[in-house]
Amino acid sequence: MKFLVTQELGRLCKWLRILGMDAKYIRSDKRSEIIFTAIREERIIVTRDRRLGEHHGLKIILLKSDFLQEQLKQLVEEFKIKIDPEEMFMRCTICNELLIAVEKESIKPWVPEYVFKTQEEFVQCPQCKRIYWQGTHWGNVKNTLKEIGWL
Repeated sequence: MKFLVTQELGRLCKWLRILGMDAKYIRSDKRSEIIFTAIREERIIVTRDRRLGEHHGLKIILLKSDFLQEQLKQLVEEFKIKIDPEEMFMRCTICNELLIAVEKESIKPWVPEYVFKTQEEFVQCPQCKRIYWQGTHWGNVKNTLKEIGWL
């Protein structure tokens, strides 16, 4: 399942990526550009824009809430999405690319010394080169999902 997330939902887009979903963020407010991108890339439009939600023949989900947890809940329920902990943290939160494992020694110059000493596994985005590791944010995300009842 591939999503096209409109500009008012940047935080939701980041969370979808954290959960391992293919979520492209579009910064355009031109409805025609959003629609053409969704059709060309076979993506489901995720939006709060009521006028965009009126287009028929497109795969669109019009989110009802302004609140992140409620937005996630609506998406998960409407599309019957199963949150798989094994898929989490597999995409770059910045550019949506799938992350690749990298050798610890190869990233030493680019991570804080404490992180290098305390972490063993690192992944990197092949596009933007951002480096990720299992820090406290991983536990925070999982705790949030447990609170919602998804893990």
